[in-house]
Amino acid sequence: MSELIYDFEIERLGEAKINSPIRMSSSQGDGISDYVTDDQRILYNLDTVRENGMNVPRHLDSLELAGPRKKIYFNPSHVHAAICTCGGICPGLNNVIRAVVRCLWYRYGVRRISGIQYGYLGLLENSPWPLIPLDPDVVDDIQEKGGTILGSARGGGKQVEEIVDSLERMNINILITIGGDGTLRGSDDIGAEIEKRGLKIAVVGVPKTIDNDLSFIDSSFGFDTAVASAVPSVRGAHVEAKASINGIGLVKVMGRESGFIAANTSLAQSDVNFCLIPENPFDLDGPNGLLENLRRRILDRGHAVILVAEGAGQDLVPPTGETDASGNIKYQDIGLFLKEKINAYFKEEGIPTTIKYIDPSYIIRSAPANSYDSIYCARLGAHAVHAAMAGKTRCIASRVNNQFVYLPIKVAVSKRSHVDVEGSLWRDVLENTRQPASMKNTK
Repeated sequence: MSELIYDFEIERLGEAKINSPIRMSSSQGDGISDYVTDDQRILYNLDTVRENGMNVPRHLDSLELAGPRKKIYFNPSHVHAAICTCGGICPGLNNVIRAVVRCLWYRYGVRRISGIQYGYLGLLENSPWPLIPLDPDVVDDIQEKGGTILGSARGGGKQVEEIVDSLERMNINILITIGGDGTLRGSDDIGAEIEKRGLKIAVVGVPKTIDNDLSFIDSSFGFDTAVASAVPSVRGAHVEAKASINGIGLVKVMGRESGFIAANTSLAQSDVNFCLIPENPFDLDGPNGLLENLRRRILDRGHAVILVAEGAGQDLVPPTGETDASGNIKYQDIGLFLKEKINAYFKEEGIPTTIKYIDPSYIIRSAPANSYDSIYCARLGAHAVHAAMAGKTRCIASRVNNQFVYLPIKVAVSKRSHVDVEGSLWRDVLENTRQPASMKNTK
């Protein structure tokens, strides 16, 4: 029988009673865009099961469609909206900022919009960074640039009471946060403290994770640009490898716990012979280890390209014992480690090789969004504003099953997304690279 598994209900500050300044239609067939109602929903899981001779949904979980509502909660003339970008940079941050500002200004008539500098740190009591007034002129061409005009930083998100004190002091009643897992957890905690105090402040997130490791959503913004930006490095590694005697091109990309960038780049540029991701552990030595498979490839074809995600093979290197300001474990550079091990192995084997190591991580992170991500960011930013103006809170705007929806933050961050090594994506990667399904030595 079909059942409910997740609680996808969106929290609200109260009843929306104010007529929206956005002029739309409430009826179909009149050639005018329609308002979205709170009861318009889509199924989260499209899988079906056979019951009584019919295919029915496996699960009944449904998501609230994103978009402008006929009634809004906040009076636009009373709104002070703030935007902050947290964590590491990625393509599309400026695009989201621009979309949020333009939607608030042009669609709702909000005239007080502030940019918070350097993430949650800019909301702490002793922050040395003033708010940046934002309007359409300020954000006019920022979508052409990488990074974020507000600056971004890790940390500060756990000082929840201090942050809410600042929101009260600055009379901010809408907070749009753009960030990853840690940022969103902080947003949910901020929303909980706001609720505890009985305040009317909407907190809405736009998920940002270049690794594409946030569950429930189709993809995160910036991911498509990241893959497109990684391709030239793989192409260069392939050219270098083919032009050398027993050449080996080694490229490292982002992917702490999930190898989506590496996997998709391998498909986008089919010159990769070994794709190494965190979800598929490998051995270095032994008859089925990476080094022996690489040796066979070199002797057979005379060159090889290895694409490794930063979180792959961390069990092969000593832990750093360090964490960053967000509490993430700092990893060893698996690329440099592999370069040293590969050089030593082939030297011992008496096989002359040339290895070129390329780490384009910061070039990828700082790239401006491509056309696909620009469109995605523009729509995400607008949908975040529609949610906040309608009084929705502790939620994110994103896309599921190719539909823009709202999800509760607590559900969105409840688990991470990983490459399924038994799924179709990894199957297609293996077909392209022709590497073994496993490079672990059986006991």
